[in-house]
Amino acid sequence: MNRLLLTAYPRSYRSRQGEELLACLAEAYPGRSWPPPREVVALARAGVQARARAVVDDTARPWWLDGIHLTALVLAALALVPYLQDVWHWALHIDPGGHAIAFHFSGWYPWADGPGRTRLLPYGLLPLLCLIALLRGKPWIALPAAAVMIYAGATFNSNPFFGDEGKAGLGYYGLGAPITARDLVLSGTLCTACAVLAACRPGRLRRHSYRWLVPVVLAMFVAGGLHVISVSPTFQRGLFVLEVAALIAAWVATAATGDHRWLIPVAAFAFVRTQAIVAQPDAFMQSFPDLVVLILLIAPLPALAFTAQRRQGQALAE
Repeated sequence: MNRLLLTAYPRSYRSRQGEELLACLAEAYPGRSWPPPREVVALARAGVQARARAVVDDTARPWWLDGIHLTALVLAALALVPYLQDVWHWALHIDPGGHAIAFHFSGWYPWADGPGRTRLLPYGLLPLLCLIALLRGKPWIALPAAAVMIYAGATFNSNPFFGDEGKAGLGYYGLGAPITARDLVLSGTLCTACAVLAACRPGRLRRHSYRWLVPVVLAMFVAGGLHVISVSPTFQRGLFVLEVAALIAAWVATAATGDHRWLIPVAAFAFVRTQAIVAQPDAFMQSFPDLVVLILLIAPLPALAFTAQRRQGQALAE
């Protein structure tokens, strides 16, 4: 299990010092396959810092372009989250049956929505396509998918192609109010980011391995295979922890490098989530009080800016 901790570090670090790190862990904690929690946190933090430094040291692209790329990835993942169960069921031809929120919300088969209201494709395929294309550095593929997301959300009352899921159905809450497909701020911001990326030379964008999709497939299995719906307390708590962990990782990366690129996706995430709180319909329940959520969303922005400025000042002093 110690080798799993090495995945937090960049490949260059693993090739140079990976075996040495494993030997140190085996010597410090003999007979244990997993170090104590405090050591796990320390190793994960060091791994995030090492990855952040490796990203900053790569000067093949400007920092703002990398920040916009990260923003598009974050927004595509955020748009996909409510439909993990839906895409999993559609891909494996699973009828959710009694595990569905209601027939009106889940399932892709004709009998899931009733006569004359067959859904041809799940809406979640669009953000999934965006996410895969952006991971591979191909925004010209992600851009049409994001544009269709806007169209699907704008025509939710008349377009039956994607059915009702994601339009009138329940969304997810996590840090704030639910976001559904008809929330055009999310899809519009994603489309804008993809357009900026598509206007740049393709070779300037960072390409990530398909292995980054492993957590996505695992999340789909948890949501669809185990029938953990997006409005269940377990799902909500898990997403809350994941979002907070991502914000902490952005702060750790900024503190290690003094770079501003991680401020861009955090700002976009805060903007999208905050407008959802302001514009949320009264029919939806809340996971946390609005004031708590707003503090969690807005506070990281000045914290990251101050951290980056302080780290740059320290670098100049050195």
